[in-house]
Amino acid sequence: MVIEKITVQDLIEGLPSRVHEVYATFARETPEHPAFIEAGRSWSYRQFSDAVEAAARDLRELQVRPGDRVMVASENSVALGAILFAIGKLDAWAIAVNPRLSARELEQIRSHSGARRVLFNSALSKEAADHALRAGAATRSIGPFGGIGVGPLNEETRAEPVAVDAARQVAALMYTSGTTGAPKGVMLSHRNLLVAAKTSGILRNSGPADRIYGVLPMSHIVGYSILLIATLMHGATLHVVAKADPAALAEAIAKEGITTLYGVPATYQRLLEYKAVKGISRLARGRLRMMCVAGAPLDLTLKRRMEDEFGIPLLNGYGITECSPGLSGVRESRPARDETVGPFLPGVEHRIVDRDGKEIADGAVGELHVRGPNVMLGYYRAPDQTAAAIDRDGWFNTGDLARMNHEGDLYIEGRTKELIIRSGFNVYPAEVEAVLNAHEFVVQSAVVGRNVKGNEEVVAFVQLLPGARIGADELKSYSAGLLTSYKRPSEIVFLDALPAASTGKILKHKLREMANESRIGPATAAG
Repeated sequence: MVIEKITVQDLIEGLPSRVHEVYATFARETPEHPAFIEAGRSWSYRQFSDAVEAAARDLRELQVRPGDRVMVASENSVALGAILFAIGKLDAWAIAVNPRLSARELEQIRSHSGARRVLFNSALSKEAADHALRAGAATRSIGPFGGIGVGPLNEETRAEPVAVDAARQVAALMYTSGTTGAPKGVMLSHRNLLVAAKTSGILRNSGPADRIYGVLPMSHIVGYSILLIATLMHGATLHVVAKADPAALAEAIAKEGITTLYGVPATYQRLLEYKAVKGISRLARGRLRMMCVAGAPLDLTLKRRMEDEFGIPLLNGYGITECSPGLSGVRESRPARDETVGPFLPGVEHRIVDRDGKEIADGAVGELHVRGPNVMLGYYRAPDQTAAAIDRDGWFNTGDLARMNHEGDLYIEGRTKELIIRSGFNVYPAEVEAVLNAHEFVVQSAVVGRNVKGNEEVVAFVQLLPGARIGADELKSYSAGLLTSYKRPSEIVFLDALPAASTGKILKHKLREMANESRIGPATAAG
């Protein structure tokens, strides 16, 4: 199937009604084919299908009703995948959360969602076990999975209405902090997720011979939609990994038959850092045929180094939670040499507009709006936020600044809220970060704006290679030769590690708070 010729009708045609039905054909026709590999154990499609059925029965016994919200705090695991599908099978809403969130953050999500039950995969992590203890959870099995903490029944919560239409029934409530740090519940329908998974499989040419490395958390949209759902929809095998470990990743690529790797830039940065620290001359490629990256700006130095390492393109893509997530992606048949995130995916309408909402010409930077069957139903219990994000004609404002070239390739320049206006000039953080990241001693950087009287200034937070000796003044001098004056950082701050979500995505709102609240002291500032 030629992806450029696919229509919305093509994407919708043949889709099941519910997410949990995506693997039914394989459970019936190739029941012994591995659906998952976890810690050396193989789970066949038949075994996984049976596990989902058993988990659904147990959840029903726990008084989970259609329309209820069920929150699951767990690291990546077969158990998490099965429980998420079981929740959907009951027409309840699945809320996957990372157990490494603080107690305050978990409570914020539980309270806002009105979850009927909260489950904790205590067997898999101390963090989940600690949360379960605080919640007064009783430990039991859910289906074949033991060590699950089951929180008290929330008898006061009301079930939401259930829709037969896959396009109207919520499958997942994904909480995202965006750029502000305030969590928002993104309502994604079964149709949203099924369309996104089908598109992903077509774009990546996925099939039963593929083994996909599943390190991005299922509590985030790529892990849930693209790794979990899309893998099973196309009959492939998901190599489930609970926590990111570059040594384990290198080993899996070399010896475990991994064919497809999805990551954020930090995934690849840490792999190269591991290689350098261990003095490895070249990482073994094994059966790896495809590397994909999204979630944060990709600097060209990292792209080139990864492509040189494995001899295959690093395919950049772009998506956001509210769009299930995919919006664009570089095609395997037409690899890119620059930082483009590729052409738009089938079924995605787009427009780039100025501050007055008028469409602008190719090459100009504006705000990206999109429309399509992958766009969320809205933000849960936040009608004002939903109305501000999606207009009456269904156009969703991504909040991202973007431009298009004449070939139809999309370039992301940054978040609208992250744009720095310095002395009347626009500064795009991604450009400054790309310059800093190209330095031989820099692992990664993040650039934010800091408010000063009547203006903004540029502050760069930088993580160096272990043992690197370079001062802030020296790095400023380096960037001064590559950036015009108004783009140069006023201050460079060295951190041992940049604050990041479990996906590796840098939490810029925390850095912005540090910069604006002047919490930078002599222990972190250098030069």
